[in-house]
Amino acid sequence: MNSSPNLDQLTAEQLRALAAQLLTQVDAMGKKIHRDQTVIEQLTHEIAWYKRHKFAKRSEQLSPDQGSLLDDLLDTDIAAIEAELKAVNPLATPAEPRQQPKRTPLPPQFPRTVIRHEPENTQCACGCQLQRIGEDVSEKLDYTPGVFTVEQHVRGKWACRHCETLIQAPVPAQVIDKGIPTAGLLAHVMVAKFADHLPLYRQEKIFGRAGLAIARSTLAQWVGQTGVQLQPLVDALREAVLAQRVIHADETPVQMLTPGEKKTHRAYVWAYSTTPFADLKAVVYDFSPSRAGEHARNFLGQWNGKLVCDDFAGYKASFEQGITEIGCMAHARRKFFDLHAANKSQLAEQALHAMGGLYEIERQARNMSDEDRWRIRQEKASPILDALHDWMLAQRDLVPNGSATAKALDYSLKRWVALTRYLEDGAVPIDNNQVENQIRPWALGRSNWLFAGSLRSGKRAAAIMSLIQSARMNGHDPYAYLKDVLTRLPTQRASEIGQLLPHQWVPA
Repeated sequence: MNSSPNLDQLTAEQLRALAAQLLTQVDAMGKKIHRDQTVIEQLTHEIAWYKRHKFAKRSEQLSPDQGSLLDDLLDTDIAAIEAELKAVNPLATPAEPRQQPKRTPLPPQFPRTVIRHEPENTQCACGCQLQRIGEDVSEKLDYTPGVFTVEQHVRGKWACRHCETLIQAPVPAQVIDKGIPTAGLLAHVMVAKFADHLPLYRQEKIFGRAGLAIARSTLAQWVGQTGVQLQPLVDALREAVLAQRVIHADETPVQMLTPGEKKTHRAYVWAYSTTPFADLKAVVYDFSPSRAGEHARNFLGQWNGKLVCDDFAGYKASFEQGITEIGCMAHARRKFFDLHAANKSQLAEQALHAMGGLYEIERQARNMSDEDRWRIRQEKASPILDALHDWMLAQRDLVPNGSATAKALDYSLKRWVALTRYLEDGAVPIDNNQVENQIRPWALGRSNWLFAGSLRSGKRAAAIMSLIQSARMNGHDPYAYLKDVLTRLPTQRASEIGQLLPHQWVPA
């Protein structure tokens, strides 16, 4: 720590410089305090709002299962807000002190693994040998599919009889301080909820059959707190994806329920993925309350690369700001496929045959370098596309406006420039199938969890599913990945957080 300067020895010039420095520091500190107070007020208001709806009268239109889902989501959101509030102001005392319920001892029949923590050195600073005078025992609940086990942590107490010094090994850092779940149990709950799409009330029943029914409210608190802890990883993953010069984008609807309302409305999940040709394998989901294009612009920020997408109008403003549009040939092909399936159109069959030739070239170039892929596209794909374009223009003059055939032709002709840009760059894919495959877990999950309970819960699901799906893309078992990450995360340096990202993760 630097000592304070002797003001009497400073010149007028030095005093002015010191005063300017102090004013700058005071101004910066004032701005930080103002920001923190704003965040605290916002979070306090938000948590009060959630609690009001948690204890409000239930709508008769909600089924018992839907009511259970809503309870879980409210408890999870409240736990997440409390964790964020603690991070902003860790020294704050709760306005309303609440009585903590006494924790029920873990069942004695569960297998126990004793883990001992002792000081590295039992020599007192005064020179005497420390004497063991007791120990503290804490238990954490672990879970492997179908089996509960207990980790019993024994921390010996060592004291010096001469100077009465008392030492103990420190408490191992955990994602949830003073909680009973291990990283393994938390990983199982997260994977079951966000990868296997099992709502918490179903997990409660499964745990009950294994020997211990963990209350849904407790599971919800774990999910909320764990989601907050994992958010820095998701932020780092987003930065890694946006460092790519070519990415995919797509969106899918998800029903969202506003607590206190009697109906759901359509929200959207946006998916942003790396290409099949990129060294980085990752996908990031972004949950938004609508399909407005501003959500895509907010996510992309200052990114200015090549965006592979469909013809959704929400992206158009981004293209006006410098992002290069890359069309999806699969969408164009789908128009002709539907036309052929409906009435066996010979025109559609001809278009499909030509597009099939383009995809055959892509199969040949799949494992090539970007330069070689560009070269084969110029040699083989470019003539096919030129002929296809001339043929489409000729056919368009022969079909009536408004017909299904005209609509199929118009889709390709109006987007021809975007559809053929992949010829210019070997790193650009021919279609958007990569991200459409990555968005399927959301489509599979909708039938199980019915709705997102709030914007906060939707964003949390998007964040955690980003890590789980990215782990899958890199060939990792999501459970093994999350268990290791949640074990290492409490002690991981912020500067080394990238080591825990799915594409860089190496099991400890």
